Amino acid sequence: MPRAVLIGMPGAGKTRIGKEASNILGIQFRDSDVALEHEQGRRIADIFQSDGEEEFRRLECELIVDDLEHFEGVLALGGGAPMTKRTRRALERYADRGGLLVYLDADPEEMMERASRSGNRPLLAGDAHARWMHLYEERKPVFQALSTRVIRTHGAPPSVAAQKLVAALRERRVLVAGANPYTVRIGEGSMEGLRETLGDEPVRVALIHTTSVQRHSDHARASLRSAHYQVTDITIPDAEAGKTISVANGIWERLSKEGFTRSDAVVGLGGGAATDLAGFVAATWMRGIAYVNCPTSLLAMVDASTGGKTGINTPQGKNLVGSFHTPRGVLADLRTLTTLPNDIFIEGLGEVAKSGFIMDGVILDLLEDHASQLRHFQGDAIDDGLRSVIAELIERTVSVKAEHVSVDLRESGKREFLNYGHTLGHAIEQLEHFRWRHGQAVSVGMVYAAELAHLLGYLDADEVDYHRELLTSLGLRTSWDGGDFESVLSLMHRDKKARGNTLRFVVLNHIGHPIHLDDPPADAVEEAFRRIRRP
Repeated sequence: MPRAVLIGMPGAGKTRIGKEASNILGIQFRDSDVALEHEQGRRIADIFQSDGEEEFRRLECELIVDDLEHFEGVLALGGGAPMTKRTRRALERYADRGGLLVYLDADPEEMMERASRSGNRPLLAGDAHARWMHLYEERKPVFQALSTRVIRTHGAPPSVAAQKLVAALRERRVLVAGANPYTVRIGEGSMEGLRETLGDEPVRVALIHTTSVQRHSDHARASLRSAHYQVTDITIPDAEAGKTISVANGIWERLSKEGFTRSDAVVGLGGGAATDLAGFVAATWMRGIAYVNCPTSLLAMVDASTGGKTGINTPQGKNLVGSFHTPRGVLADLRTLTTLPNDIFIEGLGEVAKSGFIMDGVILDLLEDHASQLRHFQGDAIDDGLRSVIAELIERTVSVKAEHVSVDLRESGKREFLNYGHTLGHAIEQLEHFRWRHGQAVSVGMVYAAELAHLLGYLDADEVDYHRELLTSLGLRTSWDGGDFESVLSLMHRDKKARGNTLRFVVLNHIGHPIHLDDPPADAVEEAFRRIRRP
């Protein structure tokens, strides 16, 4: 199917912008009006004059429906094409299949002036200005409803819009299926899709973010306000300090004061803690309102922002209080990684490696091949090659998560495999009073799980060594010298996977194949713990 379909009014620049973006990417471009004229051997105006508008729309529709199935480049449609019912339904199906449907929106007067200069606009005959404005008011709601991305070109040269289209075409997408399906969008400028993801319904939007991402929250706030949402700006503490009942209560008070209803929405912007809290607030306010996640750290992009698990921490444990509440969408804007410190990037690799260990061997290959580049990541010095590797790692890791959560939203079976390394990892975080970053704790937890699996005959010694070697090469920890075994055991018994007094682990019986391990021998549990103690 087409890489992208462009819709918009005459004079929006669909042909010029589409051609320029296609040339940059080295892909085909097709204008449905030009293609129809070539197919019919006559101009659009002549078809209108001799056959009438109804016949023109029928011919146009046949060509577009065929192109939506067979053309693979950028397809620009005539301004009135989406107004035909059959064409509109075909475009809806295209979008449902994951197609990129881009509405080019410019200043009405500018578009009208450009359109009037063309002699091939039969619907603008007579009073062109009045006619054009009437068509604009009629068509704009349809364009907005159909589009999966809006590119606004007000006052900007076509080259700027073409670059935005290129970024959208390079965007990677992962569909998270289930009762309430949504899309994770990964790419440069993905946050530009906030309005399309939120939709027209919300009047008020609570933008929940941390101080460390102020630059990105400023951009999101401006984007939301330009789309005419009433924005309530809410700043929360960084990291796990923001995931508490007192912080959540402060937000509930703000939402009440601002008059938030079930028709309004929340946007969570920041690392995993910020998106967890934003989702929890959205899940609990009036028993659930819409929310969108805009993760700004690698960890949040690959883990916390996707899957619908929301929660806060309590003195008794991490994420023991929470809810399942799926977002309307996730916008993983790779531009936010440019401000990410090295240590925060590295911790995200822990969750990436986890997805490789439990399912996708290509992730492990990519991590091995680019370990040095990833370990020495500097946000302000990402070249195109590393950017592509990071984007693929995010896409593959999110795809692994989508595979599990689509069939098990509430973590009753298969989804538990995503907790590989988390049973000990969460205990380490708790005992270290959250001074350890999540990905680092999970890294040690995976080595522990591998040692336990080896002791019980599931993994070979070289597979345990492979865990240590790969994780170490990425700058992740593989041992821990804090806490005592009895404290750790007590916390592992409180793990969400535990069943009554029975410990339950996720282990591998070979790399890429996780299994549940219920009530393992106590001596093996303790011996595996001794093996991850720092020498």
